[in-house]
Amino acid sequence: MYKILIRPFLFLLPPETSHHLVLKALKILNAIPGIRGLLRSLFFVPDLRKKETQLMGLKFKHPLGLAAGFDKSGAYVDELALLGFSFLEIGAVTPKPQKGNSKPRLFRLKKDKALINRMGFNNPGMKTVAQNLKKRKSDVIVGVNIGKNTHTPNEKAKDDYLQVFTYLHPYADFFTVNVSCPNIGEIQSLSEKRNLLPLLKEMQEINRKSGKPKPILLKLSPDLSKKQLNESIESALEAQIDGLIVVNTTKDFSLLKSNYETLRKIGNGGLSGLPLKEKAKEITGYVSKQVKGKLVIIGVGGIMSPGDAKERMDAGADLIQIFTGLIYEGPGLIKKIIKAL
Repeated sequence: MYKILIRPFLFLLPPETSHHLVLKALKILNAIPGIRGLLRSLFFVPDLRKKETQLMGLKFKHPLGLAAGFDKSGAYVDELALLGFSFLEIGAVTPKPQKGNSKPRLFRLKKDKALINRMGFNNPGMKTVAQNLKKRKSDVIVGVNIGKNTHTPNEKAKDDYLQVFTYLHPYADFFTVNVSCPNIGEIQSLSEKRNLLPLLKEMQEINRKSGKPKPILLKLSPDLSKKQLNESIESALEAQIDGLIVVNTTKDFSLLKSNYETLRKIGNGGLSGLPLKEKAKEITGYVSKQVKGKLVIIGVGGIMSPGDAKERMDAGADLIQIFTGLIYEGPGLIKKIIKAL
């Protein structure tokens, strides 16, 4: 039904408009008596005991989660949990609210089953996110993806990350350090060890002093050189954080089928979806060999089918996330992947 009726309608609308429409529809449906039970019957897989896994001190009902960017405010946690995800990652969240980049900033590439975005960390800020997370009722695991405000210079970026981490520490189950988004100025220079290691160490120090440490993960860019990738892995190991999310969106458009004129009109942005699949799988395999089980690996990027999910787990991922696959394949993909795994 999704591909025949719902997707064609949503694809008539601008991508960002349809995204907000879906979230609002979920909010309305969740408020209607009886609908919660209906959604559970549609999307939940019975008897998940064999699929449960304990990682980073957290109990995941199964390995599939929703990647950051779908819910940037934490206002839709209960609604998205009804779709059957084991964990959700919200954000990116910054200290101050920000509107992000000018619109249009989200684009579909239908031939490629891909998206290009240059959202720019649009979010309501950490204080609003905290209020939203306080209200959640679902027991789904929630992670917060942390970013910096666009106008914060890189030399002061550490303050932004630590501020969000400290403020939201009581309300999230894990945190992701995002220094790999291709849409925020020169943020990727924060992936360099000289910048990254002090940030991760200080974050861990705050974590330990809290009395209730939360897992910290680092999200890697697929566009890092081998040297940069190794430095990021070394920083994660030295700081003794818990895991890596592999990978963020890419600036590499070389594998796209869409014509040059289409891409020229769209302009810059981060590419996600099917074209990223092989690159993400390759990096996952490489990272897995380097960390040798010392860090949890969450695989994301180009997972569009149950087969893709299984391949990513076989490459070394302990958990996986989807985003663009949900847009093109619909919520039925969630149940299919869970069953296949």
